[in-house]
Amino acid sequence: MGGNRKKRGQKPKTQAGGTTAEDRHLNSVTPTTNDLVSAPSAVNSSRRRPKSQPPVTGSPEATNSRHAEQNGGCASTELVAEASLMPERDGEVNAVPSRDAVVKVFCVHTEPNFSLPWQRKRQYSSSSSGFIIAGRRVLTNAHSVEHHTQVKLKKRGSDTKYLATVLAIGTECDIALLTVSDDEFWDGVSPVEFGDLPALQDAVTVVGYPIGGDTISVTSGVVSRIEILSYVHGSTELLGLQIDAAINSGNSGGPAFGDKGKCVGIAFQSLRHGDAENIGYVIPTPVILHFIRDYEKNGEYTGFPVLGVEWQKMENPDLRMSMGMGPQQKGVRIRRIEPTAPESQVLKPSDVILSFDGINIANDGTVSFRHGERIGFTYLVSQKYTGDIATVKVLRDSKILEFDINLATHKRLVPAHINGRLPSYYIVAGFVFAAVSVPYLRSEEDSEIDAPISILDKLFHAMAESADEQLIVVSQVLVADINIGYEDIVNTQVLAFNGKPVKNLKSLVFMVESCDDEYMKFDLEYQQIVVLKTSTAKAATPDILKTHGIPSAMSDDLRT
Repeated sequence: MGGNRKKRGQKPKTQAGGTTAEDRHLNSVTPTTNDLVSAPSAVNSSRRRPKSQPPVTGSPEATNSRHAEQNGGCASTELVAEASLMPERDGEVNAVPSRDAVVKVFCVHTEPNFSLPWQRKRQYSSSSSGFIIAGRRVLTNAHSVEHHTQVKLKKRGSDTKYLATVLAIGTECDIALLTVSDDEFWDGVSPVEFGDLPALQDAVTVVGYPIGGDTISVTSGVVSRIEILSYVHGSTELLGLQIDAAINSGNSGGPAFGDKGKCVGIAFQSLRHGDAENIGYVIPTPVILHFIRDYEKNGEYTGFPVLGVEWQKMENPDLRMSMGMGPQQKGVRIRRIEPTAPESQVLKPSDVILSFDGINIANDGTVSFRHGERIGFTYLVSQKYTGDIATVKVLRDSKILEFDINLATHKRLVPAHINGRLPSYYIVAGFVFAAVSVPYLRSEEDSEIDAPISILDKLFHAMAESADEQLIVVSQVLVADINIGYEDIVNTQVLAFNGKPVKNLKSLVFMVESCDDEYMKFDLEYQQIVVLKTSTAKAATPDILKTHGIPSAMSDDLRT
């Protein structure tokens, strides 16, 4: 690994400030401050996991953010109110929200162990908030039930915990949908109704079960900002509300009610900073209803589509003139296009996007939102569903062109999540090969192991050339006589095997298992190579697995 190699057990260097990704990446925009955290649950102290911060990812995660739990539910589209962008104010009457519909969520989590992918970590418990909606369903945050093995719900004033089933988890939007099969749970409870998107300075009331007590808690404030926010858990950017009501550990998944008594959002994260007080964030109704309708339409959560391009502002007059833009034309310039995105078939670098679905885009990448407000045009994309068609108008070589584009979700070379699956691995001669993901990098940081700069660079800038491409590394080397001299190789990318490029982990397994050459040669980054005699390496593998108590040389998903 050359100068970037780090041995296991070495403490990472402390980095000052947060890590910021490219400022105009539509496919995966990461938060810009390490102080933005998910509001985690109150964790049972008898099973509490060590707290950790994952600066390697560039999308900061809250300490214990993965401990919060949530319950979910689903309502038919007919039973869910429409989220208008222009709420009516005439004849507005204050109403008391249905607090009996707010429930406490208890979850037992068993997370994967990315450092030792053949086993899981010790289970731990957490608690958070949720609320009942129409259709015998419950909503909560995705991070509240992530890697769940058991979820229970308890109603206000009840001493009974009911087993819940997770229907869907929306990682990007940090929402989960739950249901309970026991009819008794639904008795005497009116579901929460959704209201319109609130305006600035509208009153909000956050209800939930935060740390500091066992009974329901109510905090009040006002809407102080409405904009595209960094969603910490989802490593993406969507519409969000900033409020000045306190959101503490355990508030995750609880409803935020407007002054008409209807739900205007879900509490999900807060800002922890010495210069800031009582800054909380709420998932608004347009995002919530998008999640619910996506589930109802497809029977599962399919995600929020993206445009699949990186873009540049066109605020400089000389830049606009050089691109052939007229005095009245505005837009943003395409820098790069994802090779796996449908847009790559019609759009080109240096195209200037003038409008999206008939809505003009300003030179700073914003569009008109409401009276006196502007918002990033990615909001327009996020309102669409996977598979929808959008009309994009571009300026190319001083000519205006229109394209109908089929919108899709983003295929990242380093995925932000593994969607509840166990991590893949392959072992030969003590070399542990793994596919890199953001959870993998966080796990390495938890183990106080630095991720190489080259991998972090690929996390932020590299694009997948095909849908099945993965970033494969030698995670570690299980010491044995066969691998003497290679023990210090850690988190080093594998580029080729016996002269053939390594596309993904499954292709590497096939090439190694079918290899009948005298030697196996692995080309690693920084011109490093590993050479092993094929027959000796394969013969040594079973003994190494037995020594370390590893049940199999590969994960189950690689056997098919």
